[in-house]
Amino acid sequence: MAICYVARAKINLCLDILGRYANGYHEIATVMQSLALGDRIFLEAAAGLTLTVEGEPVPEGEANLVVRAARRLAEATGYRGGAVITLVKRIPVAAGLGGGSADAAATLVGLNELWGLGCDTAFLAALGAEIGADIPFCLTGGTALATGRGERIRHLPALPELGVLLLKPPYGISTGEAYRDYDLLAPKWEPVAAAMAAAFDRGAWREALGYCGNAFEAVAFRKHPELARLKQELKEAGALAALMSGSGPTLYGLFPSVEAASRAAQVFSGRDLRVIVTATTAAGLGRREESPLDAG
Repeated sequence: MAICYVARAKINLCLDILGRYANGYHEIATVMQSLALGDRIFLEAAAGLTLTVEGEPVPEGEANLVVRAARRLAEATGYRGGAVITLVKRIPVAAGLGGGSADAAATLVGLNELWGLGCDTAFLAALGAEIGADIPFCLTGGTALATGRGERIRHLPALPELGVLLLKPPYGISTGEAYRDYDLLAPKWEPVAAAMAAAFDRGAWREALGYCGNAFEAVAFRKHPELARLKQELKEAGALAALMSGSGPTLYGLFPSVEAASRAAQVFSGRDLRVIVTATTAAGLGRREESPLDAG
């Protein structure tokens, strides 16, 4: 039977863009939170490496983070075998929800188990950071402050389980494009991540949510003003906090319960939006006893 991992989505509770490194990457500070919503990754031993994707279309070959993670792990450890990997997509693509990074993290952990490599989490995180800055967070998940390019992780006291309402418009925003637009617009931004992390450290999660803010919103809302209106509607529907996640375009609202999020979802029914109700969770990955047929 194939090894199965759930690769969970993330949202950014806040996101500061602090500057730009000489190598062109941006320095950020962000508090990330795992969601129950997740893709499924199935792995079976094989001579070569193949990837099959079910669900939303994703990049193929070396452009796919799953393939890159598998090849990098084999290269770093000298492993000569392969795997048949099946990816069942449930996380929207190019949505600011970290689906590709979560899939890569699950691939690293799953292949480490399948191939009997015995690599520790720190080793996998270092490999993951070479491929994508969100991968180290996705390996462990929960609630965490990420700094640097996003690869330096400090875990925070967990947010309690809250209902989450996701609104995904019928288009994507690439992270690279969002950073280019941000550099051109150069909006003024007052950092909030340090204050949010300090509130979490005090156990004051409600206070922490008062620091929700995303530097990318200035860019995305200018190009897509309907996103600003959706954010306001989430607040009017009773969200404890509402924000765009990552580089967008997905908006989310945090609610006291999944039931409250489900009631709020009715406000957005019948529109050209993908509406998803989920919940916060304390882990980024989960081991499951499933087959690809079960996950379909």
